[in-house]
Amino acid sequence: MDKRLEYAPCGYISITHEGMITEMNQTFLDMTGYKREGLEHKHLESIMSKANQLVFHSYFYPNINLHGQVDELFISLKDSGGQSIPYILNGRRHEHEGVEVIDCALVQMSKRMDYERELRSAKKQIEEAYWEKEQMLAELKQLHAEIEQKQAELLELNAILVERSTTDKLTGLKNRRYFQEALEEHIARYREQGRLFSLLILDIDHFKQVNDTLGHQAGDYVLEQMGSILRYHCREQDMAARYGGEEFVLILPDINAQESILIADNLRHEIARAAWGSNIPGGITASVGIATFAGTGNETTLLRQADQALYTSKEQGRNRVTHCMDSSALPW
Repeated sequence: MDKRLEYAPCGYISITHEGMITEMNQTFLDMTGYKREGLEHKHLESIMSKANQLVFHSYFYPNINLHGQVDELFISLKDSGGQSIPYILNGRRHEHEGVEVIDCALVQMSKRMDYERELRSAKKQIEEAYWEKEQMLAELKQLHAEIEQKQAELLELNAILVERSTTDKLTGLKNRRYFQEALEEHIARYREQGRLFSLLILDIDHFKQVNDTLGHQAGDYVLEQMGSILRYHCREQDMAARYGGEEFVLILPDINAQESILIADNLRHEIARAAWGSNIPGGITASVGIATFAGTGNETTLLRQADQALYTSKEQGRNRVTHCMDSSALPW
């Protein structure tokens, strides 16, 4: 085994399709306290509780067989002292020298959320029911159903947490963190597939004046409405995010420089024509800077180009669109 894998920062085991352990790294041995010879050719389920065996059979094997992989399975394994240790397990099936094997990475969990404690409680109930009332199959099936429900709730809650961590609360758009990751992905996709894209930076004109004269509630209203306008006018494949303050960014896949100018100018007109209500007398306008990725530089240079184009739009009177490759601006 490669030395880096042997001492990787997560446990690694390789099992056969029948669940027999064929390989493990030193990290896994250190986490569990076993000797290598004590685990080799031993069935993985032999270091699981009955409840975890049920979870393993109902979730791990069906997903491995159907999808060839398992992501983020919460499972507990017994260490050499018999203590149950919680892990997150990721597994992938592949063929090695003509033999089908399943490689598993395990990360030990030190803390659990409240819903995980509920899941452990349900597992404990199953263990007690299994040993004390083995013949009560109907009750065991009911408890098994509860575990599946908790697992579904856990997956759903994880999805909600991921969504909240990438969404700007005020506007409902993606946040800056999500945008940065998406921008890196689009640049990588260009280098791999040659798929160009354009980046827009949009800044609300005179936003500080709105806050200073009409109050922060009016400013929040403008930001919320701007988020709604951007969502409505974006294509499904586009990505709009709040970059910070009154600045917004849009990634437009498969859009060249000329197309991006037309899209940005149409968006600028929509913002100027929008019904902002009596609380925002005079309405709202926005300035836009654009850069189209041409295969050189990186996300930092692309952002700098778009930001410089935005600066040009503001310098030339605001309520304008400027592309970094074109010194001209489209006026209102």
